[in-house]
Amino acid sequence: MAYQTEVISSQPQVTVTNYTLSSSSTDWSSNICDCFEDCGICLCGTFVPCILAIKVAQDLGESCCLPFLPCAILAMRTSLRDKYHISGSICDDWMTMACLAHCAICQMAREQKMRG
Repeated sequence: MAYQTEVISSQPQVTVTNYTLSSSSTDWSSNICDCFEDCGICLCGTFVPCILAIKVAQDLGESCCLPFLPCAILAMRTSLRDKYHISGSICDDWMTMACLAHCAICQMAREQKMRG
């Protein structure tokens, strides 16, 4: 009985293109507690934060139902930071949302308004 032996003379190659991440990260246009920079956003965030969260979601191109899902506002904050190349981390976002959720939503709305 004759067996055939197959010899592989070259291995598959994977080509990875180099890319650089934008190193020009910025800061938020306003601080977390600068609520009075825009009194309309401040009042909305204080008395009807769910409406403000829906507006932030829609301005991000997301569904108006997104803010009502668990941890969705945290994801929105991270997405907003990524979109505008704002420095920070998911840990920073989590701590901000856990401790100052209403202020964080207002900050996100001010950022969107400032950046158009």
